[in-house]
Amino acid sequence: MRGQNAERLAARFLEKHAHFVLERNYRCRNGEIDLICRDGKTIVFVEVRLRHSSAFGGAAASITPSKQKKIVRAAQHYLTTRGNAESACRFDCVVLDSLDENSIEWIRDAFSAA
Repeated sequence: MRGQNAERLAARFLEKHAHFVLERNYRCRNGEIDLICRDGKTIVFVEVRLRHSSAFGGAAASITPSKQKKIVRAAQHYLTTRGNAESACRFDCVVLDSLDENSIEWIRDAFSAA
């Protein structure tokens, strides 16, 4: 429930910043992507993380290289199945320490597909 609320808050935040939400919770056998948005001609794959404690490095630290690989594989699946294989894309993270828009940290180009 809290994760869904964080994703809704992140989607509203991104929409205020001229992003159009294409999909929420895209799932395939390769992985899951919380939000898929369009920013102009760029498709943006967004991982949303909510953490209340920084004891283990906070929300951003929880997006491990392994998690990044899963997101990239799911993004490749999305692009291929939607006929967008040649589209420009990027991977952003929206991290929150609480369910408050003022706590949002938006990390554009957080990681790459390489």
